[in-house]
Amino acid sequence: MAAVTFCIAVPTTERLDRFLADQLQLSRTSTARLVAAGAVTVNAAIARASWTMAQGDAVIVTLPDHEPPRTLQPNPIPLVVVYEDDDLAVIDKPAGLVVHPAPGHWDDTLVNALVARGTTLAGGAEGRPGIVHRLDRETSGLLIVAKTDLSHRRLGAMIAARRIARAYAALIWGHLDAPMVTIEAPIGRSLRDRKRMSILADGRKAKTDAFAVSRLGSVDLLRLELHSGRTHQIRVHLESIGHPIVGDPVYTGGGYKRISGGGRQEARALEELAPRQALHAALLAFRHPISGVPLRLVSPWPVDLWPLLQAAVGREHLTTRESALDDLSFFGRDD
Repeated sequence: MAAVTFCIAVPTTERLDRFLADQLQLSRTSTARLVAAGAVTVNAAIARASWTMAQGDAVIVTLPDHEPPRTLQPNPIPLVVVYEDDDLAVIDKPAGLVVHPAPGHWDDTLVNALVARGTTLAGGAEGRPGIVHRLDRETSGLLIVAKTDLSHRRLGAMIAARRIARAYAALIWGHLDAPMVTIEAPIGRSLRDRKRMSILADGRKAKTDAFAVSRLGSVDLLRLELHSGRTHQIRVHLESIGHPIVGDPVYTGGGYKRISGGGRQEARALEELAPRQALHAALLAFRHPISGVPLRLVSPWPVDLWPLLQAAVGREHLTTRESALDDLSFFGRDD
């Protein structure tokens, strides 16, 4: 048995089960089972899933020991494939799906779903075949997977050289001070919480460009472009400048409570419409690693965040979910 300890270092009103699901990369059902089994304590007392955490709470989770499977298990999870050929595939990943097998998710990941559909995967670390880059579990959108070793090597080199344009759509609290802001701050593992990343002087270099697409009441719609690919980079960087992503349960930065005056009530209503962080990988543009043919692939604003965007923009200003990002000129920049 292994124990994981969390110390709640910042003010929060998050439920225990939601916090643990995100931090441990488990489903809400799995965390509920841990709580029901008495495997979770808060301040040395057996916890309830509905416990509302507070700053200073000490949470200890006792996890059962499991050995990873020797082979990748197929799992017929439905996938949306937006492009595929003999060398690569581009998947429109739904929120809630982990990219590759890891503790707590040995057989219910994107890789397991690809194995089930018979997709050839090549390159990458052990247990992560075909994976060129990743998205956080609760981030939706476009993801490239490689089907040959050559494709994997070239795609990896292209990402490192910034020859693959990746644009993310996000709703943030408040408004940027300028139409375009560059955030350059090193990121490393938090010294307080091993599941959380932080801005650290000795962290790895990280750079994010943020473009204000639309100013919407108490929030901005941003287009974000990466110069690097650190874990949780966009979420950490936006929190660091005082504009956390709407619905982010970890990098909250005070969330809607940062909004002052008459906008607070509107902001609270928006927060209640956010089932997760409002972050979506909306665009990939690159030359095919083998043929050199230009590819430009887009993903519409996701279904689960549609009510949130409608409320932020105003229903009368949007036609359909599929055209919403176009309507808001998200794709207006040269790619």
